[in-house]
Amino acid sequence: MVLKVTSVVGARPQFIKAAAVSHAIRNCGGRIAETMIRTGQHYDAALSDVFFVELGLPAPGRNLEVGSGTHAEQTGAMLRGLEACLTESRPDLVLVYGDTNSTLAAALAAAKLVIPVAHIEAGLRSGNKDMPEEINRIAADTLSDLLFTGTDTARRNLEREGMGARACAVGDVMYDCVRLYRQFAPSPADLGRRFGIAPHNYVLATIHRAGNTDDAKRLAAIVAGLDLVVRDTGMKVLLPLHPRTVAALTRSGGASDSSSLRVVKPVSYFDMIALESCARLVVTDSGGVQKEAFFHGAPCVTVRDETEWVETVESGWNRLAAAEPNAILAASRTMLAFDRASPRPDFYGDGHAAEKIVAHLLEWREAARP
Repeated sequence: MVLKVTSVVGARPQFIKAAAVSHAIRNCGGRIAETMIRTGQHYDAALSDVFFVELGLPAPGRNLEVGSGTHAEQTGAMLRGLEACLTESRPDLVLVYGDTNSTLAAALAAAKLVIPVAHIEAGLRSGNKDMPEEINRIAADTLSDLLFTGTDTARRNLEREGMGARACAVGDVMYDCVRLYRQFAPSPADLGRRFGIAPHNYVLATIHRAGNTDDAKRLAAIVAGLDLVVRDTGMKVLLPLHPRTVAALTRSGGASDSSSLRVVKPVSYFDMIALESCARLVVTDSGGVQKEAFFHGAPCVTVRDETEWVETVESGWNRLAAAEPNAILAASRTMLAFDRASPRPDFYGDGHAAEKIVAHLLEWREAARP
């Protein structure tokens, strides 16, 4: 009997993770049938449509088009839409990814309908419950029947919280995507022509987290820190900006007038992995970009007080920095001096996490048969 799976995605990182799993599902001999629901959490074409096309994701069967709003408004709209979709389709399993409002809404809607849930990227903990993502992670893990972890640290977190029996260590599906799609990334020469940068002589920066963009003074301090890095190193800083960050930056008075701080529109996944691999340094507040920098051997500064990706910090490849100009400059100087020949342990598996997930789903289905 074919296992009917519904995957729920809403934001750019989820599109990337789902691409790896969908690829593995298509290669499992027709034993799993996947449908996809897109919540519309990321609705800007540069942050959504391009990823479906570029990564070969199946066209979503439904798009809830929830758009923006408060956490309650957005999650509530998703719950209503997902409940209707899942009631109609009654899949055997719902797959959720990561830690967004889409993750929480899908896990809750499925659990209320007594449909099993599998959480991919389970067990992450930053220790900061002021982060909406932390609440989403904990709730999704609690509601899920299957917990697929990307790291040993995540598995230990679940064991400590009494959920170890539901956990399965498979590795990180984002690493799968790097393995699968690196061949399609543009060349360094192409990046240089299009973005006006010299390979291995620029800083790639991304800032999008609400905690950094909703506070005008905090955002201005981060931009000032990036400007200090420009002045200190003479390198350009390439800054692809989320639409919300552009709006927040406009409200706060705009970016630095430095010609070396280059603000550009959001880039595609293929462009992003190429930019990460060719960067001298990455400065970010994104969880996914921290990991991708590590995958590509790029030293990273994370503008946050904590991170769920503790392995990158413990191994020396990532350094936390407060949202303060001199702190960002000091962390950047440290990481620019970091030895890129340093070892990068295989914290995130062997690049075949999605295949292991599919195999485990098939085993789960066999075990669940009467």
